[in-house]
Amino acid sequence: MVSKPKRVFACTSCGAQHPKWLGRCPDCGAWNALVEEVVASKEPARRAQGAFADPMPLPQAPRAAGARLATGIAELDRVLGGGFVPASSVLVGGDPGIGKSTLLLQAAAALARQGHACLYWTAEESPAQVRMRAERLQALAEDVHVLHAAELEAGEAALAAHAYAFVVVDSIQTVFTEALTSAPGTVAQVRECAHRLARLAKERGFALALVGHVTKEGAIAGPKVLEHLVDTVLLFEGDRGLAHRILRAVKNRFGAAGEVGVFEMGDAGLRGVDEVSRFFLAGRTADASGVVALAALEGTRALMVEVQALVAPTAFAQAKRTAVGADAARLMMLAALMEQRLGLAFSQHDIYLNVAGGLRLVEPAADLAVALALVSSLSNAPLGGDLAVFGEVGLAGELRPVAQPQARVHEAARLGFRRVLLPAASLARVREALAKAKLGKSPELLGARTLKEALELVGLGRSGLR
Repeated sequence: MVSKPKRVFACTSCGAQHPKWLGRCPDCGAWNALVEEVVASKEPARRAQGAFADPMPLPQAPRAAGARLATGIAELDRVLGGGFVPASSVLVGGDPGIGKSTLLLQAAAALARQGHACLYWTAEESPAQVRMRAERLQALAEDVHVLHAAELEAGEAALAAHAYAFVVVDSIQTVFTEALTSAPGTVAQVRECAHRLARLAKERGFALALVGHVTKEGAIAGPKVLEHLVDTVLLFEGDRGLAHRILRAVKNRFGAAGEVGVFEMGDAGLRGVDEVSRFFLAGRTADASGVVALAALEGTRALMVEVQALVAPTAFAQAKRTAVGADAARLMMLAALMEQRLGLAFSQHDIYLNVAGGLRLVEPAADLAVALALVSSLSNAPLGGDLAVFGEVGLAGELRPVAQPQARVHEAARLGFRRVLLPAASLARVREALAKAKLGKSPELLGARTLKEALELVGLGRSGLR
């Protein structure tokens, strides 16, 4: 007797399943996220007795099958931690048209030129359209095979018939398996297809890259378990109206999470930006008020970015707080702190904060740069183009040390900044590192214990401080 198909309601946000429809998912709290799915009943496959069942000492575990697949695209290899790892899975997400397919096609062509067989599996484009794009990108290579199929089983057959070192699936939301009756792109289809492909990559030893669509909020579409079952999650950031793109490693089991790569979009595809700090500082006006150079840290890379602030009297009953590229909550916290501790009337002014170049800052080391930019704009007093700053600001107004101050100061010195303002607790470490580095001309280090002391050191102590 054929069993009746089971119907469940799955959350499109977290993937949780529930026996009936609910307005709000009890697991993640998302509203109107439950969709009905039909789960095909099947007899669970029995695993061979004793297969991979015996624990072993870690030193006796087998080593990795092969070396990383370095593409030669420096920014991509940096974000991956040195290249694609064999038998691993990478999820690449981003807005439509931002360059996901372009970058992966360029990576496949680069690996093919090194003698690695690659497969570009597309369910959205025809082979003719993929070739047209490859010709424009100068990415035509004999060892790059193209497969147009939406059925998972067709792709699995192709992977079984050929030995590939690198496989691109564009995109995972358009691939479906006939074992499930739900439509392509649903939670069950995305989860099942991604799981089977990741397991196949582990068994056959090829590096797998999955292209994932994103929602309007910027999160990768599909259940959250999709990000958990892959080894690496890369997310493209940036506005399509800008010439550059930022690739960030949100998760990486084989490298540093938070690492970023900067690319410039041109007629021939994406090209890595060599001097990232000079790229973000290009066109800056050093004699303008509200402008501060920040020595930031993205992953393991220290880079210089410009923080811009505009403080203007408000015309509304409640002052506005707008932040682009920075944390709006920390902006409001810093404004309230300086009003309470230093007596600056930010509650009567609108505040607009911008990180030039489209970079998104998430580290607390940007606090000092934001605070100085706000006071500089409020008092209309420029800070000068030779000053670089970094440091976290506590609610008591104290400056706290941040990670890798030596690398930040070294990057500022390399770009010609003559003064660096930093927390006083990091002075000893930085001076020791600069002595070992033997720089031609080290910058002047200004150590401050509190935010008020920092403002006095840069000449903003007469800005109405209490």
